[in-house]
Amino acid sequence: MGTLLSLNVGRAHRPAHAHTQETAIGKRPVEGRVGIAAPGKRGTAGSSGSAVAGDQVCDLRNHGGDDQAIYAYGREELDFWERRLRRALPNGIFGENLTTLDVATTDALIGERWQVGPKTVLEVCATRFPCRTFTEWIGSEDWMTQFVREALPGAYLRVIVPGDIGAGDTISTLSRPEHGVTSGVVFRAMTREPELLPLLAEVEALSAHQRDKAARRARGGARI
Repeated sequence: MGTLLSLNVGRAHRPAHAHTQETAIGKRPVEGRVGIAAPGKRGTAGSSGSAVAGDQVCDLRNHGGDDQAIYAYGREELDFWERRLRRALPNGIFGENLTTLDVATTDALIGERWQVGPKTVLEVCATRFPCRTFTEWIGSEDWMTQFVREALPGAYLRVIVPGDIGAGDTISTLSRPEHGVTSGVVFRAMTREPELLPLLAEVEALSAHQRDKAARRARGGARI
């Protein structure tokens, strides 16, 4: 059983020295309980892209939607990166909505279900890949290389049962599939270990977007 250390939301802002005009990647902890509900298919009119009330997604073409509704990252992984980057990394800085403790986000199985707080149920459904905005936000020229090398992506989740959650809630695992494909395995398959790609084909809970991209990559097509 783990703990939700902080629930983080982001609002659009214009970062200095970045190619993008607006981003909400830098999220900040909020107090109290916040509603969680599926945002709808990516790009749906009126959708914020995020399952977390008050959270904003700027690039609705590439982020957000039901299969990237919530991003979770472990405090333990942030601590690792603090040591590596030699700088403080507060909760939410990686753009994660859930900063967790004692939850194996990268090692969570695709299709694994978590209960957060008294009611809310989430399902691990995709992994996170580094992008140019993430690299510029962190401010390290070789950030993408480092992130791929360490393969600590955390996990994206979809909403199964809506509810409200807040810092201090327990996170318990309700069920785990038997296929053995974790968020970390998906990440490694799509970046530096293509021999793992066949494992992804039959994982039904994996987001359709990432499953299709993996299939194209296995045929020698699309890269991340």
